[in-house]
Amino acid sequence: MRSNVLVKAVVGATAVACIAVGGLAGAGAAVAATPAGVQQAAESGPAGLAAVVNLGLSTSQAAKLQAPLKQYWGYTGAIDGQLGTGSWQAMQRFLRADWGYTDAIDGIVGTHTVEALQRWLKSNWGYTGAIDGDAGTGTRAAFARYCDSL
Repeated sequence: MRSNVLVKAVVGATAVACIAVGGLAGAGAAVAATPAGVQQAAESGPAGLAAVVNLGLSTSQAAKLQAPLKQYWGYTGAIDGQLGTGSWQAMQRFLRADWGYTDAIDGIVGTHTVEALQRWLKSNWGYTGAIDGDAGTGTRAAFARYCDSL
C-alpha cells in the first residue's frame, strides 16, 4: 500500500513537471485548443496550475503591460512579468471595452481574445496581418512594440 502511494506521488509530480516544460504528450490536447503561436507554461499559485501566456513578450515587457492592467482594468496580481489568468482577464476587460471581444472574461487566450488583440494592434501599433486569431510573428511584434512604449 505504501509503495502505491509513493508511486502515485512521484508520477503526479513528474506529470506536473513535464507539463510545466511542455514535454508530456498528454498535454497536447490543452495546447491544441489554443491558437497557433500561443505557448503556455504552468505557474503554481493558490488555484493550482494556471496558464502563463506571454505571447513572446519578455518578462520585463509583460511587467510593463501589467502596470496599466492593474491601474485601469482590475488586475490584482503581482507585477511579475508572467501573464497568467488574472492578467489576461484584465486584458479581456480592456479588449471588451472597444475592440470587439465578446466572450467570457475567463483569462484564457483563445482565438477570440487574439482576434480582439489583433484589432487593437492593427489600429494602434502597426499590426498589418489578418484578424485571424493566430498569434504569429506579426501579432507578437506589434504587442512587443506596445509594451516597449510603456
